[in-house]
Amino acid sequence: MLVTHSHVLKLQLKLVSATRIGTKPLSLFKVWSFFCSKTVERAEEKDHTLNLFLHDIGTTMSSDLNDYKIIKEGEAEILMHAKNEVFYNKTQVNNRDISVAVLRTFISKRKQEHEAMLSKKTKGAPKVPENNEPSELVKEEELDTTPPEDHKSNGECKIEEDISPEEPCSTVEEDSVKVTEECSTTEGQINGSEGKGRRELKPPRVLEALSASGLRSLRYAREVEGIGQVVAVDNDQASVDACRRNIKFNGSVAVSKVESHLADARVYMITHPKEFDVVDLDPYGSPSVFLDSAVQSVVDGGMLMCTATDMAVLCGGNGEVCYSKYGSYPLRGKYCHEMALRIVLACIESHANRYKRYIVPVLSVQMDFYLRVFVRIYTSASAMKNTPLKLSYVYQCTGCDSFHLQPIGRTISKNTSVRYLPGFGPVVPQECTDCGKKFNMGGPIWSAPIHDQEWVTAILADVKSMKDRYPAYDRISAVLTTISEELPDVPLFLSLHNLCATLKCTSPSAIIFRSAVINAGYRISGTHVNPLGLKSDAPMDVIWDIMRCWVKNHPVKPQPADQSGSIILAKEPVLQANFARAVASLSKAQAKKVARFLPNPERHWGPKLRAGRTITSKHVSLLGPEAINGALNQEDEEEPKKVNE
Repeated sequence: MLVTHSHVLKLQLKLVSATRIGTKPLSLFKVWSFFCSKTVERAEEKDHTLNLFLHDIGTTMSSDLNDYKIIKEGEAEILMHAKNEVFYNKTQVNNRDISVAVLRTFISKRKQEHEAMLSKKTKGAPKVPENNEPSELVKEEELDTTPPEDHKSNGECKIEEDISPEEPCSTVEEDSVKVTEECSTTEGQINGSEGKGRRELKPPRVLEALSASGLRSLRYAREVEGIGQVVAVDNDQASVDACRRNIKFNGSVAVSKVESHLADARVYMITHPKEFDVVDLDPYGSPSVFLDSAVQSVVDGGMLMCTATDMAVLCGGNGEVCYSKYGSYPLRGKYCHEMALRIVLACIESHANRYKRYIVPVLSVQMDFYLRVFVRIYTSASAMKNTPLKLSYVYQCTGCDSFHLQPIGRTISKNTSVRYLPGFGPVVPQECTDCGKKFNMGGPIWSAPIHDQEWVTAILADVKSMKDRYPAYDRISAVLTTISEELPDVPLFLSLHNLCATLKCTSPSAIIFRSAVINAGYRISGTHVNPLGLKSDAPMDVIWDIMRCWVKNHPVKPQPADQSGSIILAKEPVLQANFARAVASLSKAQAKKVARFLPNPERHWGPKLRAGRTITSKHVSLLGPEAINGALNQEDEEEPKKVNE
């Protein structure tokens, strides 16, 4: 079986219609013969590839069967060597599940945007004459579809990758045989009068820049419908060998869609002739060295997925290192993990601006021991000018939890023109107006929204509709639910326990505090970063007035006069707080008792060793005693073998 009956019938109908309108059918017969010969070659090549795949896997498994174990995640399976040769972390199942969900939503949104663009073009297109005589434009297009006389004489047709037909015939469903692009191009040329200027949306091309075992790429290929080519790149030979072995192990679907390359990801992204629709960065550590190449390799309107696991640096453990990598100085507050998200977004925006591009975040997540951001990248020199409006410096009081944001830029609108000016400042005096202490300054950070609520809703709906296809459904649905209830336009958050620690008072319940803020006329929500965190657009003097009113009803022991809490409580509240329970004090998820912060599914759920490092007893806190004993026992078994050899 070489070609499905439907595709044969299509080409036969084209031949008949071409004969009726007077077009020379010779070129069409050439196309037909070329199409059939290429299909035979592809079918034979695919059969040969499958035979090699079975033979290669059989040889590998028979020679080193005891050294491998099969790991299944989603619909993908990989062979992992017992030694720590290729990096794999079970904990990242949350990361991969969210990435699959976002990729599915991206494909859906991309299709909607393409259809909207086509409908716009259709509305603006000239009307077709009502009489039977074809217009001059149609006649010219029909003439253009006939190959010129000086074209290739061997019957081959020129491939134009930009043209694709309205009804693609590039994939044959039976026997999984791919028909060549020449067929698509030729049929698109035949339909010149019907679809000229209407380019059909091609499947998105995905690049996993640091693939390791290739598990993520295999899950994309096997689980995401409508995905095109997936390219897995790594600069470690052992990782590339493992990835290629896993591609074959996952069958014909993976073999046809996933390809693995040995290359430096930075060089590959810059030198690759075509841009990718999606670029996925998931390095071991900081992604900063890959960002410049990544923002250049994404097509306009494409998606960049980026992971950072160097949370100690991003959260203020080594501020100078963070500044050297990301161009921002972190602060050590309770909001440090959200600040880490905003530092990474500001860094990506900075790299994109160098090439007249800008980012639009659709989802930003901090969970476990890493953060993950999903941004769309667009090209526009005029829109890029708005970047200073999206960045701010942060002033954090050293004595209390007060923080203030200083925008970098501002605009002035006059008639139809807009002027971009530096932001007014400073927003704070030298000393805190609440406690009298000094400020630390950090940033710049991304102060615009870090989520697109429309995207979050769509992703959450997709996850819930296919819960059986997500191994970490409980965790990612809980995170997405919490994100969907966050205030999108409020940067950073407060910790109710920290406020009470400053005043040395008992803590009100979250419901009572939320009610007081809502009754004062402000908004408040939780945050996915911290179960005790509260986002609110209420200014800090209102927050402290609410706490002063609370302390009046719940007195505290006398404290030294120079402490921050004593200075704050010495002032009389301007606002009289109302602690009556508000209707909106509980979110929808809380009212329905939906779990939002789940415990780790097992012990030692966290980062793992970098690939290639020897597992020793000092890694027991990371891997657990069972993994350590297994690795040490294997080394003991290998030593006698070496002696006998």
